[in-house]
Amino acid sequence: MSTTMSDCCGGNSGGERAVALGGTFELVDHHGQSVTDRSYRGQFMLLFFGFTHCRAVCPAALARLSRVIDRLGPLASRLQPLYVTVDPERDTPEVMKAFLEGKYPRFTGLSGARENIERVKALYRVFAKRTAAPDDATGYQMPHTAFTYLIGPDGRYVAHFTDAAEEDELVERLGRYLGLNC
Repeated sequence: MSTTMSDCCGGNSGGERAVALGGTFELVDHHGQSVTDRSYRGQFMLLFFGFTHCRAVCPAALARLSRVIDRLGPLASRLQPLYVTVDPERDTPEVMKAFLEGKYPRFTGLSGARENIERVKALYRVFAKRTAAPDDATGYQMPHTAFTYLIGPDGRYVAHFTDAAEEDELVERLGRYLGLNC
């Protein structure tokens, strides 16, 4: 079941067209615990899709999002940052944990069976495709969508941000959403 842009937090206001994104999912966090979208109800979810073997886009995005979260101060307590793998064959919960805990400790990594990852990718219209990469030790890379999604405490889509969004813009927009009583 997908939902439309939430009326909460400024979504779907004025003449804005509703966007059908999101829905229910079942994955495994980087501690090996089964989680669903309902595990995060009552707080905002900030989702970024990527993979731990990414050389440039993911590390830059996670570092930028970590700085944004730090700059949000007390409002950050309303936010659960999630890093959803697009490469579950390599990104087991153990790999995700090792990758995130050192550099990006605010994020919870989510992995799972390929079919569950494919379902979540479809819910958020995320593109990711395995391609050959002879210079990579594993022989492949995973080009993917580099959007960040904000989901409201009710589990409904609020907004998304492109990889080109500047840090100051993200702080301002997220601060505005998180500061509302949704």
